[in-house]
Amino acid sequence: MITEESSFLEAVDGLLRGDFSRLEPLFIPDPLSPGQPCRIVEWYQKGFFEGHAPALAEAFTCACFNGRTDVARYLLDHGVDPAAGSGTGLNAFHWAANRGQLDTVKLLIDWRAPLEDRSMYDGTVLGTAVWSAIHEPRADHIRIIEALIDAGARLDDVGYPSGDARVDEVLGRRGAVEP
Repeated sequence: MITEESSFLEAVDGLLRGDFSRLEPLFIPDPLSPGQPCRIVEWYQKGFFEGHAPALAEAFTCACFNGRTDVARYLLDHGVDPAAGSGTGLNAFHWAANRGQLDTVKLLIDWRAPLEDRSMYDGTVLGTAVWSAIHEPRADHIRIIEALIDAGARLDDVGYPSGDARVDEVLGRRGAVEP
């Protein structure tokens, strides 16, 4: 028999494995229950995440990965560290930048998430955004790069020139110099 607790524990396992795409439905409110929070927020409100701090950190990262800015904001408002959730090798900020989640990136900037934290690939958030704009381009990557630079991200470690005309135009205009 599937219970709410067993569903939660299955989600915890998925969060800790980094199954963020598969878990996205848990971050979307049920359209048949207007006004009700998504499952992740509901579980948080019921205290299910007590004793599961690493899973809560990864839930925050999963929200950022999937651009569920409302859920990320809720978790931040309830004490989750804006630099949390790096079990996959990238934290929430890196994933938001990688996945082209502009609104989520802006939220993390507003919460002063560290811009210069390094991922498992030794990249900063800006470096991750630049790499992603070149190799996995999404509509908002250029605006994300600009927002990160406006927020104070350092340009000295982004691989300029990158070889991508769109990215190099922004980086050059914003002060990047060749090594």
